[in-house]
Amino acid sequence: MRPPFIDIDHIAIKLEVGELLLNVLFFKYGYFHESVREHSHSRGSYELHYIPTGKGTLIADGERYPLTPGTLFVTGPHIVHEQIPDTDDPMAEYCVFFEALPIETRPNEGKRRSRKEAALSDLLIATPFWIGTDKENLLALFDMLAHELSAKRIGFYHMATNLLEMIVTRTIRQYAEHGPSRLHAPVKTMDDSRLLTIENCFLYEYHSLTLKQLADKIGLSTRQTERTVRKQYGLSFKDKRQQSRMSDAARLLLSTDLPVSAVAANTGFATLEHFGRSFKQYYGVTASQYRSQEKR
Repeated sequence: MRPPFIDIDHIAIKLEVGELLLNVLFFKYGYFHESVREHSHSRGSYELHYIPTGKGTLIADGERYPLTPGTLFVTGPHIVHEQIPDTDDPMAEYCVFFEALPIETRPNEGKRRSRKEAALSDLLIATPFWIGTDKENLLALFDMLAHELSAKRIGFYHMATNLLEMIVTRTIRQYAEHGPSRLHAPVKTMDDSRLLTIENCFLYEYHSLTLKQLADKIGLSTRQTERTVRKQYGLSFKDKRQQSRMSDAARLLLSTDLPVSAVAANTGFATLEHFGRSFKQYYGVTASQYRSQEKR
């Protein structure tokens, strides 16, 4: 299955689902040849994943789930997750990343949504994590969406918006068979590009990221950036960066044979001593003990 070329970087796609406005930040298709390390999303942010082919494993909040063709799952705010492909049969994935915002009702606006429509947004917010086998034939919709966004024929924006609404609606319908695991209230979040930049920086650039660098990337002062990070993750910039470093250090200790000194360097620590103190403070054991305990 050849990955289609999909580019929505400059296209603003917004969907109304129940009482929420879903702001689509990216839609991608690709194969996993390496693991996507442990990470989580900020308030109001969701990723919808569909596996059309291949195999792998999802680890979400410490639980392991097999990923096979037809698996559908959603990772919402603060759900710590990691995806590991099967080396013999790497999985492919359709992924939609969006933020959920409450729709602001205008004064004297006569339009009212039915309770059935509101139930969709209620279920989304109340269910930060869901996984199951797709029962709504989403693969056909994902393939149509990828084709529309790749070909960009006349009317593609209207078609893409409708298809995304169908995909999200049919996904949330499937929640009804499973109870919510956590409750979250809808909140307003930040500007689209800033949210995506912050997510990517903590996922891929945490090794050497500074508060000033992040502030420059999103066009805010360091004080505003610190407040923004705390609002989205409930952590200071320093603590969020440390969380990213520690989760990747744990991954490297368990998935590679790198010496501890190399793990320290790869995760942005200037000295082995600093890494050792930080790791033990975070996990309660030394890096060597963690590796030996977890590999038993």
